[in-house]
Amino acid sequence: MQKLKENTQEYVTLLERFLETNETYYLDKAKEMSASFVDRNIQPEEIVRMHKNAVESLMNEERTEYKQSLDFLLESMIAYREALDEYKALELEQWELKSEIQIAANMQQTLLRTKKPVIEGVDIGALSVPHHQMNGDYYHFITGEDGTLGVAIADVIGKGVPAALSMSMIKYAMDSFYDELMSPSAILRNLNSVVERNVASNMFITMFYGQLFPELGTLRFASAGHEPGYIYRAEADRFEEIEAKGLVLGVLKNTHYKQYETSLGEGDMIVLLTDGVTECKRGERFIEHDEVIDIIREYKHLPAQEHVNSVYNHLNTLEDFELKDDFTLIIIKRV
Repeated sequence: MQKLKENTQEYVTLLERFLETNETYYLDKAKEMSASFVDRNIQPEEIVRMHKNAVESLMNEERTEYKQSLDFLLESMIAYREALDEYKALELEQWELKSEIQIAANMQQTLLRTKKPVIEGVDIGALSVPHHQMNGDYYHFITGEDGTLGVAIADVIGKGVPAALSMSMIKYAMDSFYDELMSPSAILRNLNSVVERNVASNMFITMFYGQLFPELGTLRFASAGHEPGYIYRAEADRFEEIEAKGLVLGVLKNTHYKQYETSLGEGDMIVLLTDGVTECKRGERFIEHDEVIDIIREYKHLPAQEHVNSVYNHLNTLEDFELKDDFTLIIIKRV
């Protein structure tokens, strides 16, 4: 109360001088005084109340309607301050949540980091770009003791922190498998059991797992409802879709996954992706599969990692391009 009285006296003096002279000097001093209210933690309604008291002390006659208008303004400012306090509290909460999610995203990158193996006769390129902070896509490479290359690419049907936690679980489950369980059908069968037991019933995971035998030029693979990939046949200069059927992980217990096999010639390449690649938007329309294939074809002369990067950069620089989901692309070339 004492603080309000002192402020009112100073305010009355400035207001009186301004009304008498109309000089901007007193208006500027009032602005300085108002700016100092922030540091002194004076609320908006206190300023209105102070102005009301100042006006009343300067008026010689009663002006009921004017006073009522100030009362109206005072109540409005009280509501404004309460709403502002709520907004600031919510803003702080959102900032804290964003910071925590960023920390979780950094941890996810560390947990899911996979090293591209160096294998004679194979060139590997991989890129994964999250749509938001947390990535619902995942890829992983495994080098078998027999010289085989295992490659997994997965997508959680669901986003955010739960998706990221599910991917961490998948990664560590795969790391626990023994080499004799490295066949694609066995990998997916075992992962399905892990997901079915440990992941919420409303969250599913699609995955493609391939096993490449570089010396033989043989690719064995199986799919759990994942986005179809492609094989580029260098001799025929054409792309063919990888046809593999299988139920997404986590739906049914003891699911069997059919294993497929194909041969790769020199210069052939495997293209694996998530639906974030084929569901990019350009303006109001989705980019067609054929358009994605044409872009991949355009950079096929580049080394695998440059190839992957160039495809993403090409898409990202298209006019009105919009990423609608996590973007993951893997290209494996037999050289």
